[in-house]
Amino acid sequence: MTEHETQPTAERDRMPREAGENSARQDAPQQDASRQGAPPQDTPQQDAPPQDASQHDARQEDGAQVSTDSAPPGIPDAAIPELVIISGMSGAGRSTAAKCLEDLGWFVVDNLPPALIPTMVELGARSQGNVARIAVVVDVRGRRFFDNLRDSLADLDTRGVTRRVVFLESSDDALVRRFESVRRPHPLQGDGRIVDGIAAERELLRELRGDADLVIDTSSLNVHELRAKMDAQFAGEEEPELRATVMSFGFKYGLPVDADLVVDMRFLPNPHWVPELRPFTGLNEEVAAYVFNQPGAKEFLDRYAELLQLIAAGYRREGKRYVTIAVGCTGGKHRSVAMSEKLAARLAAEGVETVVVHRDMGRE
Repeated sequence: MTEHETQPTAERDRMPREAGENSARQDAPQQDASRQGAPPQDTPQQDAPPQDASQHDARQEDGAQVSTDSAPPGIPDAAIPELVIISGMSGAGRSTAAKCLEDLGWFVVDNLPPALIPTMVELGARSQGNVARIAVVVDVRGRRFFDNLRDSLADLDTRGVTRRVVFLESSDDALVRRFESVRRPHPLQGDGRIVDGIAAERELLRELRGDADLVIDTSSLNVHELRAKMDAQFAGEEEPELRATVMSFGFKYGLPVDADLVVDMRFLPNPHWVPELRPFTGLNEEVAAYVFNQPGAKEFLDRYAELLQLIAAGYRREGKRYVTIAVGCTGGKHRSVAMSEKLAARLAAEGVETVVVHRDMGRE
């Protein structure tokens, strides 16, 4: 007896029917596709494209979809910005310290609720290096928000964020004098006196002061001395930058209100009275050549550039980071424009970040 003959009759009868059903099911997609105008499915199908590696893997457990990617999103280690938290007594110079860091290129946020500090750091980390240093000013003006500061500092520690706390301190006498000089109440004095507000603030900040990395007593410091201390701590080995704006203008339109230094080019002959130069400006090579071929023009440029070196060094010592140099002539079109361009080039060659603005050119 053959092996086929040993199979039960019912099983032998079922096998042809199942084979026919399978064949019918295989043909059905082709028939449906042909009815819909799609090509038949008898050609080999292309392999499915691999899933994006960024997509979370998932698996089925007991009918539920469970993600296998359990790692929480974090801050990229290489992009974590440097963080400084500025706090301290009201009236002790927090705003001055913050402005100093801002002048040094820090991204400064004033009166940020402490609970948002980790979020601010994460945003800086995802800025692709555009925000590499963040300074946050926190103080009792946040009232109840200030209570979250310790939790935020602990959160930063768990994320591996390196942070420094700068605390501005001052004596009661100095703080009272400062508040009285500006005729403003202390934020915590309420219906009491200034000294009551100072005492309440000291109690609130006692623990933070003990944890501070840098405490600066400003009782006997002026604004320039405080800036010098901040520069010494945060400017590094590099000398703080000085940014200059060289602005040409016309005296007949008035002096620039934001000018720190003003020079007058009207001692040079005016190209306006040369018919072939009148339509042009100091940006034109022929006009610039005419201006600097006049007696005293080149000597003025050389000596004034030397004078600016001396002034710039003094500005840096005094904590001044921005200077506007106004160069004027009658209409602000020829002489002042040509001199401003040359002077700005000299400053840029000496490492001063310089911007040129021609206020009145084209105004006539």
